[in-house]
Amino acid sequence: MSNVLSLTTFLPILGVLLLLFIPKDSKGVLRNVTLAVTVVTFLVSLIMLAGFQTNAEFQFVENVPWIAAGPFMMRYNIGIDGISLWLVILTTFIMPIAVLSTFTAVEEKVKEYMVCLLLLETGMLGAFISLDLFLFYIFWEVMLIPMYFMIGIWGGKNKIYAAVKFFIYTMVGSLLMLVALIFLYFKGVEAGFQDFGLLQFFNLKLDMATQIWLFLAFAFAFAIKVPMFPLHTWLPDAHTEAPTAGSVILAAVLLKMGTYGYVRFAIPLFPEAAHKFAPLIATLAVIGIIYAALVAMVQEDVKKLVAYSSVAHLGFVMLGVFAFNTEGITGGMLQMLNHGISTGALFLIVGFIYERRHTRLITDFGGLSKQMPIFATIFMIVTFSSVGLPGTNGFVGEFLILIGAFESQLRWFTVVATSGVILSAVYMLWVFQRVMFGELDNPKNQKLLDLNGREIAIMVPLVVMIFVMGLYPKPFIDKMDPAIKKLVAQARIAPVTAQMIPAMNQMQMPVGHQGTGQMPEANQGEMPAGQPGQTPPAVNSHDAK
Repeated sequence: MSNVLSLTTFLPILGVLLLLFIPKDSKGVLRNVTLAVTVVTFLVSLIMLAGFQTNAEFQFVENVPWIAAGPFMMRYNIGIDGISLWLVILTTFIMPIAVLSTFTAVEEKVKEYMVCLLLLETGMLGAFISLDLFLFYIFWEVMLIPMYFMIGIWGGKNKIYAAVKFFIYTMVGSLLMLVALIFLYFKGVEAGFQDFGLLQFFNLKLDMATQIWLFLAFAFAFAIKVPMFPLHTWLPDAHTEAPTAGSVILAAVLLKMGTYGYVRFAIPLFPEAAHKFAPLIATLAVIGIIYAALVAMVQEDVKKLVAYSSVAHLGFVMLGVFAFNTEGITGGMLQMLNHGISTGALFLIVGFIYERRHTRLITDFGGLSKQMPIFATIFMIVTFSSVGLPGTNGFVGEFLILIGAFESQLRWFTVVATSGVILSAVYMLWVFQRVMFGELDNPKNQKLLDLNGREIAIMVPLVVMIFVMGLYPKPFIDKMDPAIKKLVAQARIAPVTAQMIPAMNQMQMPVGHQGTGQMPEANQGEMPAGQPGQTPPAVNSHDAK
């Protein structure tokens, strides 16, 4: 199917159109139709996965004219490689689970809530598949609107404060990125580019000062989305006030937009600036890991504890990404997926217990394993996944991150960051012990019912993936490996490059020549895209392959 990527992305929009014809009082029909649409979307994405070829090129590419306005030319240019593939699958996998979790959690404005969920899915998928910078920005903004309403309408008692804070933080970063996109586009026009096609900009040569300013604008927007310390303060409020499905999607997918943004845009577009700021970003990542873990340890609200754990886990992802080597970036990509599974599962667990007790205070629980053995078992498995126990998905990603970062210039940052692994075990095992064990002396807890069939059905796919990715991560790594190696080559700065520039200028090579004739033999061949010392041919944006 040549249009399988568009079909996957816009099926939820078709679902929205179906919902418009269903009376708002038919809550069961609205829920079932939404669930069916998300399940079909997931199945279509599996067709895409089955047809994906393991190589470094973008696949399922669609590239057609879209908007022409004055000097601006925007194209509907989409495609996926091994980096975006699994994030698309993660999105379509999580959405049916999130929808199923709302069946008893949301009773007011069900129709509008389901519309928000489907619009959000299209926005997230579109951002992952966009190969046009302007198209990416459109989908980036589309994600913001449904989540704002989900928090602001169906959230907790401080929902307006959390929603506005989420909106302001994200919008400030988005506007900076928009300014940088426009500036980058005009730089491309000067080089002969005719549209916002991403791949051609990888070969755009920018001076160091320009790279720094553009990288800072992109990095700031993505750092808010990750979120990185000290731009993380919107996240605990948003997570705590959001409904369960909103928290699951926010943790599992939306936060990955920030880390994905660094991998897809900030690093390959501005490699020299990325290397220059790597120590700073690593410093903020390590501070975030330790600070968030310490703050999580003293939380009384279990949902806020899980929210701070997200800041710590994504700090590890950033550390791996800015190691600029295959092991580190592979670990970072795996950890994005792992975090989506394990932290999404933790928010579901919090949602189950909140529906029963209408409280999230740790002190209100204790001894629940006696009353809810199935719940306790699943909670234990997810807790082990979150702390990175060998055999679970969390271990593989963190291990590769630490190996990759230790072998890079971030060695001492890695040494300090390992304390975060210990701290995560402390706060997760401690909260599990306080909630699950001890005396069952609260009369309200003595009447709690264990998980029902629907809730078990929600958790089983997540538990299965925890063990599949933990015991046999090879299929996931193999699919992304060629694309990651290509990214590492794009991000590499060869030390010999600076000495080559004068000699190459004297040779007056024709445009498009790779300049390998004067290189040492070991350096002959394809150089990383966008590096000084070569004049690469402009990528034809009409042929993404």
